[in-house]
Amino acid sequence: MPNAAQAEKIRAGNGFVAALDQSGGSTPKALALYGVAEDAYGSDAEMFDLIHAMRARIAQAPDFNGDKVIGAILFEMTMDREMGGKPSARYLWEERGVVPFLKVDKGLEAESDGVRLMKPMPDLDALCKRAVDAGIFGTKMRSVIDAASASGIEAIVAQQFEVGQQILGHGLIPIIEPEVTISINDKAEAEALLLDTIARHLDALPEGTEVMLKLTLPETANQYQALTQHPAVMRVVALSGGYSRDEANRRLAQNSGIVASFSRALTEGLSTDQTDAEFNSTIGKTIDSIHAASVVG
Repeated sequence: MPNAAQAEKIRAGNGFVAALDQSGGSTPKALALYGVAEDAYGSDAEMFDLIHAMRARIAQAPDFNGDKVIGAILFEMTMDREMGGKPSARYLWEERGVVPFLKVDKGLEAESDGVRLMKPMPDLDALCKRAVDAGIFGTKMRSVIDAASASGIEAIVAQQFEVGQQILGHGLIPIIEPEVTISINDKAEAEALLLDTIARHLDALPEGTEVMLKLTLPETANQYQALTQHPAVMRVVALSGGYSRDEANRRLAQNSGIVASFSRALTEGLSTDQTDAEFNSTIGKTIDSIHAASVVG
């Protein structure tokens, strides 16, 4: 069963969920934005050491705490490492009051019927067991919608909910993330289809089941407001999806009941060359701005 105190923090906490889960494919870009060029590391192991150092620096910043950051999504290698002298998930909850989640997907299949489904996850049960032992509260898995295809969106949502049921079986809360690409011409149409499809799948869940949703900031304000009030939804969070932090915050503030779960927009402006004072000041201002956009309305 999910930790009751953590569940209450996610349901009712006055804050947002930080996404610190860049994986192998996105790590070089994240490091480059942080001021670490690819010639600074010679192997994947060195690369992951550097990204973990960045994540740990963020998590240990004074303003990164449960007053404004209610949750954080971790990459598997982050879960397996330490922050502040403790295993990462336990450090976040015990020292910062931040609920830990784990990214569990293994990347995307090639585009088909306007969507990119998740690759198979044959080791998911074993990973979920490890996550429970590590003190993880929930999971996150991402797939992508590239067109307003009704059949493609049905396939992507069905896959998300099917895997979600498997995760629920381990006592973890799944964050279901069917991302809509922000640059597509039919984004609004895709979002309308996605709303209807998610609602049907939520209605089909067994009574008492709860999941979370992570959705792209929509073209129409309050597009997903009905989902925030669904009894099977613990919380709806929004991804920045490539929008700048200012644009992501502007859009988020227009959507009542939804809080942020930003990745790139969270780390925007941070640099490995900053002093601790400069770094903490920058992340503090970022946390304040994302929190303000999350709690408005």
